[in-house]
Amino acid sequence: MSTEQNKAVVRRFFEEGLSKTNNAVFDELLDPAFSLHGAPPGLPPGPAGLKLLVGMFRTAFPDYRDTLEEVMAEGDKVVARWTFRGTQQGDFQGVRPTGKEVVMTGISIFRLAGNKITDDWTVFDLLGLMQQLGVVPASGRAAS
Repeated sequence: MSTEQNKAVVRRFFEEGLSKTNNAVFDELLDPAFSLHGAPPGLPPGPAGLKLLVGMFRTAFPDYRDTLEEVMAEGDKVVARWTFRGTQQGDFQGVRPTGKEVVMTGISIFRLAGNKITDDWTVFDLLGLMQQLGVVPASGRAAS
């Protein structure tokens, strides 16, 4: 596959899979042996784990939306810089609903083979998200 084809797969992953929570797109785009590197403990392997993780975010932030800010590719790898936005209306990692709107940034590196995403390495600003929810004091302020 060309780098442009790989980028198109990743765009669909974000725009149709994540932003619209279309699990059929995940079934189509993810390799059955898909690996979400750095997944939270207890998450099942493969596409099922990703679907569960997306469902957890969607439950906590029902108006969840991802915006692709930048997509780059080289060889079988695609890098996506993205922004997550949502309003916390459900429990999230033990935090009761706050009604707060949040913005979180992240970067994902995907590896593709044969039109399928085989690997995902994602890093995102969970600390910043928890600060916006009021769980962790913002930098430079003492905890009360």
